[in-house]
Order: sequence, then structure tokens, then C-alpha cells
Amino acid sequence: MSFWQFLFVRSSLFYLLYTTLTGSAFYLWPALVGYFKTTHVHAGLVGFFLSMVMGVAYWMMPRPGQIRQERLEGLTYVLLNAGLLLRLVLEPLMLYTTNPGLRPALAVSGLLQAGAVAVFAYAMSQRVFTKERLFQMAEERKRRQQASS
Repeated sequence: MSFWQFLFVRSSLFYLLYTTLTGSAFYLWPALVGYFKTTHVHAGLVGFFLSMVMGVAYWMMPRPGQIRQERLEGLTYVLLNAGLLLRLVLEPLMLYTTNPGLRPALAVSGLLQAGAVAVFAYAMSQRVFTKERLFQMAEERKRRQQASS
């Protein structure tokens, strides 16, 4: 497991804890629901679920030729978490202060997360092949090894 894969999984657990704590806080302080409901759901779906999926996919998906994509993993992680953390802070603040001037920063948070998804999709497209293509790649690798011997 690479450093970035490790961070994806660990961060997803942080977001799971955040989601659990905010959900519990709603019962103690119902007035918080209006400010934190959306970020509570977003932290659960994007922070926990998507981070876990991305981290495990980078770790476990087949890597033909043992390719490493640490730069793409790192870029995905940084974009996703920068966007998510920005949203988790700014959205409740905007709702509490009713300051519409925070909307552009929230749009940036969404663009950062969308960028992370795009990088992830590109990285996975480089790893996922049909069974036939994997066999073909293995044969090509075998021929190259035999030719170099």
C-alpha cells in the first residue's frame, strides 16, 4: 500500500468519525441541522465512501506491467481533500452568516472535487482492461522476456 493509498483510507475514517459526530450532535442541538446537514451528508458520501473507494481502487485494481501512479494518486488525494475540507468549513459558515460572498469559494471547492474525480477516472482508465487484453499483454511481455534472454 502506497503512502497516498494509506492516506485515502485513513482520511475516510476521519470523515466517518466527523459524520457520526455531526449526526449525533443533531439530536443534542437540533438548531445545528440547518447549518451542517448538507456537509454531514457530503462528508459521509464523498469523505468516507468515495475516499475509501478511491484508496482501495488505487491499491487493489490490477496494474498491468506493475505501473505505479503515485503522482496521480497524490493529485487525486490533494484535490479531493482540499475541496472537501473547504466545503466542510465554508458551507456552514455561509449558512450561519448568510454571507453570499462565500459562494465563489464553495464553487472552487466543487471544482476541486470534480478535478479529483476526473484524475481518478483517468488513472483507472489506464489500469482497467478486458480479460483478452490482459492475456495479450502477458503474451507480449513473455515474448519480450524470451527475446532478451
